[in-house]
Amino acid sequence: MRTRVIIESPYAGDLERNREYTKRCMIDSICRDEAPFASHMLYTQILDDTNPIERLTGIECGFAWREGVLTVVYEDYGISEGMQQGIDDAFFQGSDIAFRKIGVN
Repeated sequence: MRTRVIIESPYAGDLERNREYTKRCMIDSICRDEAPFASHMLYTQILDDTNPIERLTGIECGFAWREGVLTVVYEDYGISEGMQQGIDDAFFQGSDIAFRKIGVN
C-alpha cells in the first residue's frame, strides 16, 4: 500500500518552471511507493491564484487533506511563502515532514 503524501513545492512566480518541477516531484514521490497529492496543481486550475480570497480558499482546501498524512517539501528552489504556510500547517497538525531535493534542470 502506498504512503499518502502532500507535496509542497513552489507554484507562484515562474509558473512554467514550477509546474514542470512539481510534476518531477510527483514522479519522484511515486517512485518511492507514495501516492502524492499536490493541491497547488489542482486548485489553481479552478481558482484564481492571483485573487487573495480564492488563493486562501485553495490553501485551506489543501490543508484539509493534511491530517495524518506525510508532508514532503521539495526544496531545490527554496521555500516559497505558500510552502512555508504548508510547513507551518503540517507542524501545527502534528504531521510528519520530510525535506527532499531532486536536482534542478
